[in-house]
Amino acid sequence: MTGSAWSREEFEARLRREGRAYHIHHPFNVLLNTGGATRDQIRGWVANRFYYQTSIPIKDAAILANCPDRRVRRAWVQRILDHDGYGEEPGGIESWLRLAEAVGLDPKQVESLSLVLPGVRFAVDAYVNFARRAPWQEAVCSSLTELFAPEIHKQRLANWPAHYPWIDRAGLTYFQSRVSLARRDVEFGLAFTLDHFDTRVLQERAVDILKFKLDVLWQMSDAMAVHFGVPLAPVPREELFA
Repeated sequence: MTGSAWSREEFEARLRREGRAYHIHHPFNVLLNTGGATRDQIRGWVANRFYYQTSIPIKDAAILANCPDRRVRRAWVQRILDHDGYGEEPGGIESWLRLAEAVGLDPKQVESLSLVLPGVRFAVDAYVNFARRAPWQEAVCSSLTELFAPEIHKQRLANWPAHYPWIDRAGLTYFQSRVSLARRDVEFGLAFTLDHFDTRVLQERAVDILKFKLDVLWQMSDAMAVHFGVPLAPVPREELFA
């Protein structure tokens, strides 16, 4: 039988606890951030993650289309502008193409999506389709992997210049921008989730939604690891974070 609602503090703690399954711990990301990746592996990661970057504003547009709350729309639309750009601001997608060029890829080829692996495409599309079809409140909740994002960006900024001096540092501006933007975004998403998911049933649903999004990111890394020859953990993922 489902118990009473968790306190706001306990609910947030349970959400944050799921960070142990964030893809920062995936063997492919560990390899990238500790200097063991080859140029082809780095380029493959950049090319495949671009599909995720281009899908973020599409996902956010789906949330806006389903959301009748003007207050939420006014806050959420900034996420689309951050990635697509506006006015003189190039946006995150353009910054990612600069990263692609910095690691030696042809930005036009990356933008064509011809390098995207089927497993990556499947995982990202599952996330976008979730945002389109789920209640908009649940789609907002699914963004909470941003709770854990600043740390992975800070790792890349700290480690990549030393481990991969052949990468033009100007190409790392995406990571620099997301350290602060992810914090800003999560403030709204977390506050909304803590307010809206206010019964035990809804709170447990929120945790499950966050787990789903973490699975999406992990599956993307799995697909790239298999393709680019990165050994996966010898034990099932669920045992790693039990």
